[in-house]
Amino acid sequence: MTETGLAWTDADEMSPFETMMWRAEADPALRSTMVACALLDRAPDWPRLVAAHDWATRMVPRFRDRVVEPPLGLGTPVWARDPDFDLSRHLHRFSLAEGDGWPEVLAAAERLATSPFDRHRPPWEALLIEGLPDGKAAYLLKLHHVTTDGLGSVALFSGLLNRRRETDPDKPQPPAPDPAEDPGPGPWSALGRQIRHDAEALASVPTHVLRAAGAALRDPIGKARDAVAFGLSAIRVIGDPGAAASPLLATRGPDWRFVAVDLPFAPLRAAARAAGGSINDAYVAALLGAFRRYHEAQGVPAEEIRMAIPVSVREAGDESGGNKIASLRLAGRIGEKDPAVRMAQVAADVARGRAEPAADDVGLLSPLLARLPGPVIAAVAGGVTKGNDLQASNVPGIREEVYLAGAQVERMYPYAPRPGCAAMITMLTHGDTCCVGANIDPAAITDRDLFAQCLVDGFAEVLALGGDAAPPVLRA
Repeated sequence: MTETGLAWTDADEMSPFETMMWRAEADPALRSTMVACALLDRAPDWPRLVAAHDWATRMVPRFRDRVVEPPLGLGTPVWARDPDFDLSRHLHRFSLAEGDGWPEVLAAAERLATSPFDRHRPPWEALLIEGLPDGKAAYLLKLHHVTTDGLGSVALFSGLLNRRRETDPDKPQPPAPDPAEDPGPGPWSALGRQIRHDAEALASVPTHVLRAAGAALRDPIGKARDAVAFGLSAIRVIGDPGAAASPLLATRGPDWRFVAVDLPFAPLRAAARAAGGSINDAYVAALLGAFRRYHEAQGVPAEEIRMAIPVSVREAGDESGGNKIASLRLAGRIGEKDPAVRMAQVAADVARGRAEPAADDVGLLSPLLARLPGPVIAAVAGGVTKGNDLQASNVPGIREEVYLAGAQVERMYPYAPRPGCAAMITMLTHGDTCCVGANIDPAAITDRDLFAQCLVDGFAEVLALGGDAAPPVLRA
């Protein structure tokens, strides 16, 4: 954090991957909305909360930017200041009816997540929900994935939340950006920029061809071997992961349903160590155990499901904004009942996937897909992601106590986009608790209560590897 704001991104042009996500929403099933659901120990003071959001948009001016599309979509979308930015369009509040509680909070989060963004405004919204039992409150923050990925979101929260209840009088106060002074690119300038970029790329082709030809002449066999190896790797990465899709989860729909589970961090780490694996191995093994239990309970046992794991490719020094992720497509072995064996299988599969020369499938395909019309992007991308039964993500969270406008953040549940798969499940470590947010498709997973219990049992099975531990808790 500096006097001029957080270290975020200064790029005013979307990356190919972000362009793909933005335009793939021509299919509503591929909406790229993230929702963070925070449980607060008390209701924050509303004027202070409003002031905190105003301050946050000055610390990270990207949240006063809207997305501008070039004419006819012939080019890369760009970020430009919203000349009519009004905080009241983005921050709202309401109070629960007497007797309502966490189920109504999740229902509100589901409605918020599935409502489309106003694509002429900065793509974020926040909602304060008051009236929870014991004087607690909930805070929902909805972001479009084009703003940042999971790790970037954690960096955002970490930089904007307080470390004490009291207001910090010494925090930096950058001025609000003036759209008149720096409006950013408009539609036609964005198109002109794209034409210039394409011309520069075309002009550089002869140079690249000559360099490649020179390298091939110096080592023709080695270069040919590398090219073949990369091509075969690309086929493995982008192609079928080798598992049949679950017939039980075959139906897909547009709706999202949320589940929240708490489990203790230290015992999960102990269980991972006891089995010689990582926390991520233990986490994924627990999810696979949950899917086994759900299939068995529904009378449709299965050996494998199709799954994908987003992998961060962020490096030291990268800005927090933007997206730095790749995706590993794997066969999830749910038929294996021994959680330690499942953990070892997960570790081996992930290591093998990471070692693929073409492991960055997002970076491989995005530049090509980003140039296509939105409906075509949706058809191609959806053809891959809708075949997944499970996407699983594990994001390191904030371990210290943090506060929002005087209210302590007790839990932080992450709900990541569900791009046509049956379930997108994310774990975020908050303090000493692993907060698991499951975003499920009710058309595929038709019994939410049963699946939620299977999640609890799957985590309990893994935690038992480390000895006595507090049981996982389904927040209801």
